[in-house]
Amino acid sequence: MKKISIITACYNEEENVAVLCGRIRAVMKTLPQYEYEHIFIDNASKDGTVACIRKEIEADKHIRCIVNARNFGHIRSPFHGLRQCHGDAVISMCSDLQDPPETIPQLVAKWEEGYKVVIGVKNQSKENKLMFAVRKCFYNLMAKMSDVEQVKQFTGFGLYDRRFVDVLRGIDDPYPYFRGLVSELGFDMATVEFVQPRREHGKTKNNFYTLYDMAMLGFVNYSKVPLRLACFLGFGVAVLSALVALFYLVYKLVFWHSFSAGQAPLVIGLFFFSAVQLIFIGIVGEYVGAVHTQVRKRPLVIEKERINFD
Repeated sequence: MKKISIITACYNEEENVAVLCGRIRAVMKTLPQYEYEHIFIDNASKDGTVACIRKEIEADKHIRCIVNARNFGHIRSPFHGLRQCHGDAVISMCSDLQDPPETIPQLVAKWEEGYKVVIGVKNQSKENKLMFAVRKCFYNLMAKMSDVEQVKQFTGFGLYDRRFVDVLRGIDDPYPYFRGLVSELGFDMATVEFVQPRREHGKTKNNFYTLYDMAMLGFVNYSKVPLRLACFLGFGVAVLSALVALFYLVYKLVFWHSFSAGQAPLVIGLFFFSAVQLIFIGIVGEYVGAVHTQVRKRPLVIEKERINFD
């Protein structure tokens, strides 16, 4: 029998664990021709998430759990969990139930057709309309600026063949942008569209910082456009400054006694150029920070405990 591994990253999701396990259990009963395991990787939850998982393990031995020593973030922990799976195919999904488990049969069907990667693409979402629009703008911008063709509306939810996961194990990246890797590695890919449901229990763990972190990670790893934009904008501002200076000089020579430039243009220009410099120093800092992360070669996570593993 082929084995399917389902990996779920979680942090403070005690209200969703039991519901998720029940829905996955029900779905896998419709696929009796496959053996499966459901692995949670818990990012040092501060609530009763681990206790809920232990309770589920007592009732269902298909469930396993990796508990991290501390919170290693929403990028490193899921990637580490994916590399710990040894099924013929691995399905990665979030624990907030916004990646519907009922999509699993469609993912598996596409995999059986020969595709090594089958990704879930949310063509619609029942989340906040403003947030969905902002995310959509990011995906479109990322697709246009990236050196590698990116998949829009893809969050990481999908099925990955063992061969793909084996390649991931050989990638020595302490802070990987997984969505970009899926496109970059070039495996045969299929998509399954779904409607993203609204989160029913608990609060999202994503905030402005985590979303910004994910966005900048994508740009830094797959685009040089921000750096080149800094050069182009710097050149453009320099030309504009020269033209404005020439205009003021000519105007002053023509109206020597009546024209007074005043301090306003000087103050406005100073603040404008200072803001431009700070923005692009920040962009350069993002690239330097990415290099610094790579050089340190820190492990993805440190595990505290494994539950129900052989």
